[in-house]
Amino acid sequence: MGVNLAQLQQRFAAAGYIVEQGAVLTVYLALKLQKPLLIEGAPGVGKTEMGKVLAEVLQTELIRLQCYEGLDETKALYEWNYQRQLLRIQIGLGSEGPPVEEEDLFSLTYLLERPLLKAIRSPHRVVLLIDEVDKTDPEFEAFLFEVLSDFQVSIPELGTLEAKNIPVVVLTSNNERELSDGLKRRCLYLYFEFPDVARETQIIRTRVPQVGERFAREIARVIAQLRGLEEMRKKPSIAETLDWTQALVALGKKRIDGLLVNDTLNLLLKNRQDQLLFHRKIGREGIDRLLRNPVNGEGKLQCP
Repeated sequence: MGVNLAQLQQRFAAAGYIVEQGAVLTVYLALKLQKPLLIEGAPGVGKTEMGKVLAEVLQTELIRLQCYEGLDETKALYEWNYQRQLLRIQIGLGSEGPPVEEEDLFSLTYLLERPLLKAIRSPHRVVLLIDEVDKTDPEFEAFLFEVLSDFQVSIPELGTLEAKNIPVVVLTSNNERELSDGLKRRCLYLYFEFPDVARETQIIRTRVPQVGERFAREIARVIAQLRGLEEMRKKPSIAETLDWTQALVALGKKRIDGLLVNDTLNLLLKNRQDQLLFHRKIGREGIDRLLRNPVNGEGKLQCP
């Protein structure tokens, strides 16, 4: 899995993941120093995709822990297979062999590995994606910090299990709450923002190569205009940009206009309030004005 900085950048590009050189440098240092990588930013800016692509470029397994409110150690680390243990006891009671001992029941055979333990016990180095860690409570975060500090787990019935290979750890956060300083100190840090028009144009051309330069740029300018609405609840993600682009290709379109944006708006804005905001602040006429004007900066219009 050893790659140098230039190779890492080339592999990201080959995977179609367009990222700034400074971010690639931080990822490279996380790999070399065996440090977790914490990526913060708004939903839809490519944080989760970083973990997925990193597993691809390193040619290894991706193990994902999807965080949510109420997540506890048993769902993230391990559980005992109680049904199988009970079945073993019942089989033992019905046989003439020696009685079932406690140590027979609490062995690796009856252990259900959850993502954290699976990553620690993997025979090869994997990518562990801990997605949306800000949705968990501070107690789970403290537990997670302890696991990531030592990469070992203490199981009362089995003792301490240490990592055979320290996993590549990527944590993502949507900034729903402030993470602890202790967790941040343990990690290398990146903050992802939505791409500007030039970079999103490049992303579109990379992921949907049949789209021409001019068409891709028009799409990127419209997306930038939508994201520029401060009152918007859910700004279009990069994935939604690509879905919209593929839909336009499927419709045989090669240019953007206000009517087309209006008719396909539900592919980008999946909230009724956001759709009404578009009609109130921009509308078909605003899109047409935007695309008639020569590109200036990000090509945004001032909303009334």
